Amino acid sequence: MLTPIIEASFMLFNSYIFIFLFLPVTVLGFYYIGKRSHPLALLWLAVASLFFYSWWDVHFLGLLSGSIVFNYSAGYLIRDRHSLYPGQAKLVLIGGIMANLMLLGYFKYANFFIENINNLINTSFSTGDILLPLGISFFTFTQIAFLADAYQGKAKEYNFIRYTLFVTYFPHLIAGPVLHHKEMMPQFARHDICRINWENIATGLTIFLLGLAKKIFIADSLADFATPVFTAVQQGGQPLFFEAWIGALSYSLQLYFDFSAYSDMAIGLSLLFNVRLPINFNSPYKAASIIEFWRRWHITLSRFLRDYLYIPLGGNRRGPAQRYLNLMITMLLGGLWHGAGWTFVIWGGLHGLYLLINHAWRELKALAGWQDGGRNAHLLSGIATFLAVVVGWVFFRADSVDTAMRMLNGMMGLNGCSVSNKLGRFEFSQALENFGFQFNGVMTLTRLKTEKIIQILVVTMIIVFKLPNIAQIMANHQVALTAPNPETRKPGFIHWQPSLWHALSILILGFFALINLSKQSPFLYFQF
Repeated sequence: MLTPIIEASFMLFNSYIFIFLFLPVTVLGFYYIGKRSHPLALLWLAVASLFFYSWWDVHFLGLLSGSIVFNYSAGYLIRDRHSLYPGQAKLVLIGGIMANLMLLGYFKYANFFIENINNLINTSFSTGDILLPLGISFFTFTQIAFLADAYQGKAKEYNFIRYTLFVTYFPHLIAGPVLHHKEMMPQFARHDICRINWENIATGLTIFLLGLAKKIFIADSLADFATPVFTAVQQGGQPLFFEAWIGALSYSLQLYFDFSAYSDMAIGLSLLFNVRLPINFNSPYKAASIIEFWRRWHITLSRFLRDYLYIPLGGNRRGPAQRYLNLMITMLLGGLWHGAGWTFVIWGGLHGLYLLINHAWRELKALAGWQDGGRNAHLLSGIATFLAVVVGWVFFRADSVDTAMRMLNGMMGLNGCSVSNKLGRFEFSQALENFGFQFNGVMTLTRLKTEKIIQILVVTMIIVFKLPNIAQIMANHQVALTAPNPETRKPGFIHWQPSLWHALSILILGFFALINLSKQSPFLYFQF
């Protein structure tokens, strides 16, 4: 049986030990050592990152270290032999990728496949308990990308300390983003990386505290609504209409703010070391199509799947039929990457189907010469995209296909509907009762008040759809590798500036966030 990592103990970005001990010691040590030696400062940061990882379970430090040594050596061989022995370089590339996939397959998928084999042929094979190493999907994909880049001649530098830092760099190690060798190595090579940049310190701390507040006050609060519903349905409950939608929307928004918070905190932490990470999250629920959604959600994973799976499969170069097949294969494997379960496969397949429909619709519009329908059509497309994504998240969150189907039945109103008891006084109440309406104002599975939760969800959705994201708030500053859109560089209250008013606002927000750290919960993407 695979043991989820979320049950393990590790150093969270939203924990006192990380914020008040690990982070200040690491930052101060980096700049103190950097005054004397740039390579030693990078070594310090690499060692600190390894310590950060080993805090979870020191036994897996050897696994991570072995993976680093193996992939660095493979990349070195590929670079060294590529010009003289391209055939051998390709064999090393294939062998390296296969070794990484076998490692990932054993820890993440062995029990899944054995369980399905047992069910298929009625056997009782077992591998025992397998603890999923923290961040294995991310550091494995990062290094597969490195091997591919080495073979293509894109990876130019082979300094072992910098490579170790590239893989283990703690702001991205556990839950991304998935980095490219060429993005990070030039930054690590700069000597001014070890010099204190007060603007980067100020912007980094601001982004980190905004992400921390987002995690504590929004994501974790939404979990209080989503978890009871999914748990009750998992135990066999049949959710009513509003109950099912409250559970589905709460989880969709919880995941949104949880992943957004982590992505912001990672960017903020990295700025403290004068290193810029790529943007990994860009208001995906504002997307007006599934194609656009995947350009905004987990951007670096989408880039990896496109560059190292979709394009090698043939991309769109072999006709529409092959293109659609490649899209579906990519999304199915992308779903499986998120977790070893049929719910993740279905989630990936759903998004594959969404993308097929989206591309087919665009091609039909182009052939027919149809123009975009304007603002109203854009709004309807956005609503349809959001609802399609919410349906997908039901499978993503559910522990089984049965649980997901019971949730979807509730969302379609097949189990009835509970509304406010105030409506029971009206004459039409009897007619509504005949259609399965109940007038108790309570969700039957969790006994939570529907009206209050709906109000909170409405406020939360206003934040999602109307307020700017971190990249837009910090648009006047280069906080990530992706350059901010010049159109967003407009002065105004919502755009952060190094001013006394903004500093006081962030300090007050940070103070309330820090005093509410008693309830610490892992980021949802830690389990992938």
